[in-house]
Amino acid sequence: MVVMARDRHHVRPALRGGAIALAAGLALAGCSSSSGTSSSGSSVGNFLLYGGATVPPESAVPEYEVVCPKVDVTEGGSAIRAGGDNPRYQVSITDLARECTMTGGGGYNLKVGVEALALLGSAGNVGRITVPVHFTVKRGDTIVANRTRTTAVSFAAGETQAAFTVVEDGINVPAGEGEVTIAVGLGNAPAQAATRRRR
Repeated sequence: MVVMARDRHHVRPALRGGAIALAAGLALAGCSSSSGTSSSGSSVGNFLLYGGATVPPESAVPEYEVVCPKVDVTEGGSAIRAGGDNPRYQVSITDLARECTMTGGGGYNLKVGVEALALLGSAGNVGRITVPVHFTVKRGDTIVANRTRTTAVSFAAGETQAAFTVVEDGINVPAGEGEVTIAVGLGNAPAQAATRRRR
């Protein structure tokens, strides 16, 4: 039994003074959040469920009435930037998704996906940057997983932004007492970092 859900997290860019040229279609001007079931409009969700951006025919995708724990963003982990007042780049989380595959007896395997956007700043002249993404899963006070995955992000010639997806899987959540919480953030966040609950 599999259930996948998506959380959208729009982030206001922290760079000011025209430091970054944003595409007109980017919805980064406000802050909002939502959660729901699988949607063919979420690329990170498609990668989680289908292993690629293409969605198979609807009849081939079963639906289950199973609740998967929500994903939170660690405090201060929604965006990172380098360069101070003359930033070289900024990276912000734009979308989150998770997938739970039941293993029986109350346990399940968990997969978490993060979609983010990297923007070049006024001092940005790099062709490639590395971005760490931290994943923490807990049941009550017990840490089930505490992982950091570093990914390389490349900017095409003449481009000032690059979207990318990071997926962490193979997280085995055993059956037991206590609420399961999933927290993700950009950077090397400590395991005990506070989380900002998503509404």
